Amino acid sequence: LEDAVIVVKDDDGKTVVRVTIDPQPGRSAMTGGMWTGLFGLLLGGPVGWAAGAAIGAGAGALTAKVVDLGISDEWVGWFREAVKPGTATVAILASEIVEDHLVKEVHRFAGAELVYANFDDEMMARLRDALIE
Repeated sequence: LEDAVIVVKDDDGKTVVRVTIDPQPGRSAMTGGMWTGLFGLLLGGPVGWAAGAAIGAGAGALTAKVVDLGISDEWVGWFREAVKPGTATVAILASEIVEDHLVKEVHRFAGAELVYANFDDEMMARLRDALIE
């Protein structure tokens, strides 16, 4: 499993997205502010701490907005629009998949809908059948 995105849309159409590996702006700002603040404190005392913390927090938040790891922001946007109100969508980016194990695991989610996958036609049919059973 390389990345996963969970998209939940409530009955009113409000969407919440959780991304597993992309940096989050709040956490990145806090981490950047802490480390550059510490570095500023060592170099410039209290004034260096304040300046370093402010610059690091801004840089951390900006970096989180620019960096896109795993599932692309375009796909996340597509899933945000595609998910139906009152449901949730899980997008998974995986490599080196053992197809028989995947089909066995999908049986647990009977009744779910497969929105998109880039498997061949035979594997897509196996997954759809597993969701029906």
